[in-house]
Amino acid sequence: MSDYGEVIGPLAVRFERVLPGPIERVWRYLTESDLRETWFAAGPMEPKVGGAMALYFQHQNLTDHGEPVPEKYKAMVKGPIESTGTITVWDPPRHLAFVWHPNSEVSFELSPKGKDVLLRLTHRKLASRGEMVDVCGGWHAHLGVLTERLTGRRPAPFWPRIAEAEREYEARIPK
Repeated sequence: MSDYGEVIGPLAVRFERVLPGPIERVWRYLTESDLRETWFAAGPMEPKVGGAMALYFQHQNLTDHGEPVPEKYKAMVKGPIESTGTITVWDPPRHLAFVWHPNSEVSFELSPKGKDVLLRLTHRKLASRGEMVDVCGGWHAHLGVLTERLTGRRPAPFWPRIAEAEREYEARIPK
């Protein structure tokens, strides 16, 4: 299994990671705001199908390296960037899915793998190849932070990680 996401269809990508369990712990990192903000984004999530959710992105707070924020992401310095969604699957602790407004779909599937947990993240209905490159770079970097958090390691600097991932996906995703 590669850490790189793979294109699984038109404007759809999938990532897989084996994470330390138990499955309930990984579920909490997906669904509880205070844990989710350590690797992705804070924000409330109504625990039901049809529930509303909000994501508050502040990437500069994901690691403690005091890195300068790249120009592309400077808007985050002024405060969190908010995004909303609607829960489409709520099946603890195995499956969480949501429509990420306006139209894309994100699914997290968890399955036990011995003492570990297989996380399968699928993101569909991306608007363009450019968005696929951006989204893949983002998920790749965020999943790296999640893996480090769950294994008890200090996360590596975030901004170089996302820049490298975006360059890699620019080369990997067919034009």
